[in-house]
Amino acid sequence: MVIDAHTHIFPPEMISGREHFFSGEPEFHLLYGSPNSKMATVDDLIGSMEANGIDYSVVFGFPWRSEQNMARHNDYVVESAARYPDRLIPLACLDLFSPNCIYEAQRRRSGEGVAGFGELAIYSASGKLDIAMENFRALADLCMESGAILLAHANEPIGHVYPGKAPFGLDLYYRMAEAASGTNLILAHWGGGMIFYELLKKGAPETLQNVFYDTAASPYLYQKEIYSTAAQITGDKILFGSDYPLISPKRYFKEMEESGLNKKQISAISGENAARLFGLNS
Repeated sequence: MVIDAHTHIFPPEMISGREHFFSGEPEFHLLYGSPNSKMATVDDLIGSMEANGIDYSVVFGFPWRSEQNMARHNDYVVESAARYPDRLIPLACLDLFSPNCIYEAQRRRSGEGVAGFGELAIYSASGKLDIAMENFRALADLCMESGAILLAHANEPIGHVYPGKAPFGLDLYYRMAEAASGTNLILAHWGGGMIFYELLKKGAPETLQNVFYDTAASPYLYQKEIYSTAAQITGDKILFGSDYPLISPKRYFKEMEESGLNKKQISAISGENAARLFGLNS
């Protein structure tokens, strides 16, 4: 079984008229302002899954500031999963700075049965980081009670600069892991390097016990050897995520094969780990 744990889809009107959604949405403008920035509908995603031999995709939208935009996008994700119930696993996206964050989470989880919440992203603090963390803790409590899963954006604190790279160190993502203790949390993009701190002797192994790491954007960020290195650290907590439509899944599969992983390790990362996490039968 092959599972892509990190994909994005957009309603058609948000793609064809993206410029109409820039106002009041600086993060969306930053990431999708260029007409060359890739965006995909659910039908695009399903076509890619068929072409790349992917059985399931975990799918979500974008952390809009506008509640109207957020609602429309989440509606589209839920509707898409209802169209393809045997192919898509929906997550609801949320604005961690919104006073209605937890209400929206409760509504989506209880009324629509989303599998969890993501991709939760803090791209800039704007002096309100405490509000975002308070909402995140409440969200983690909700997930612990209901068995839902959290997926949060994380990026490496050093290296080259690119659109969407948040100006935080790993301390923020470690605080998120502490807040989500007991809840299954996926830290995207290799956790921004958090995965390497699994090797610490004290503190971190306990805090990171229920933390998983996806490979989203790995071909842009890391050398292919990261797969074999990370698998030695915690091979059962790595999830293949393509960040579709940013990068074709084929690039990930090629890098896994070239990295020195054996077939068992590739199978685990490509889907078996995610199947256990999301309760899917292999």
